[in-house]
Amino acid sequence: MAGKGSRLRPHTLTVPKPLIPIAGKPIVQRLVEEIHRILKKDVKEVAFIIGDFGRETEEQLLHITRKLGVKGRIFRQEKPLGTAHALLCAQEFLEGPVIIAFADTLFKANFSLETPAEGLIWTSQVSNPQAFGVVTYDEKGYITGFVEKPDEFVSDLAIIGIYYIKEGKKLKNELQYLIDKDLKDKGEYQLTDVLENMRKKGIRFSHRKVDKWMDCGNKSAIIDTNTKVLEFEHADKSSYSYNATIKNSLIIEPCFIGEGAMIENSKIGPFVSIGKHTQVKNSNIETSLIQNHTEIIHANLSNSMIGNSTHYQGVTREISLGDYSVFDF
Repeated sequence: MAGKGSRLRPHTLTVPKPLIPIAGKPIVQRLVEEIHRILKKDVKEVAFIIGDFGRETEEQLLHITRKLGVKGRIFRQEKPLGTAHALLCAQEFLEGPVIIAFADTLFKANFSLETPAEGLIWTSQVSNPQAFGVVTYDEKGYITGFVEKPDEFVSDLAIIGIYYIKEGKKLKNELQYLIDKDLKDKGEYQLTDVLENMRKKGIRFSHRKVDKWMDCGNKSAIIDTNTKVLEFEHADKSSYSYNATIKNSLIIEPCFIGEGAMIENSKIGPFVSIGKHTQVKNSNIETSLIQNHTEIIHANLSNSMIGNSTHYQGVTREISLGDYSVFDF
């Protein structure tokens, strides 16, 4: 999670992308909690590989692991040299069984690690494989090739960013070999090249398809993921309650309304997340994500994303507005 999140600006100018909240909870927290929930006591340590995000961000990340009762560590990738280089920054964690997760993706999947192969790669069928690392595979489900962002079609099974390696030391050795030999693809050290080298040496990988893959790479993807998460989390609920003040307003579920929020003379939903201590007055909002300590007045919003500590008043539109902004119409 060391990237700058440039596709999600202006929201990542003040908050790292993995800490953007989805239905009231940061992306990376959802990812770590989901993996921990599935694997339970088998998770011993969590390494966060980040850029220079500052001490406050690092403390937020370590708080996630403390709540789960596991050890957390911070490692920094000082230069954006690719996914393989990023993993090697946490090389002391690459011993024994390892799960690697990219912090801009959420998933629903059969997450069993039982396999005769030495590793598992989770994939999803996509319509634009040239934008992803992809895999080819044989009739037994074993992977026959890894290709990073192919210029020509070889497969439409995209690697979603979740990997399981039975023996992390083998991965570490191949990561080091790639960097020692300065083997770059598109100017970076790519994890797909490492996995392909391991495959050529006889290490077998299987692939597993995810049921749902939720990308968090840009504003439209974030809003779509917020919608899907709200659907999942509300699927089994028959009633709703919020620790918020709601006056003369209609809430069309599913929604998330944060603690201390105030909704007045408004219609909210469906598929809206509103952060803590945010105020919404005389507004209609649907399919949108609004963060903490923000004020929305006389607005009619759809497919919008508004950051923290922002004031927005009096206009009908789809908008993406970052933290600490003022927009009066």
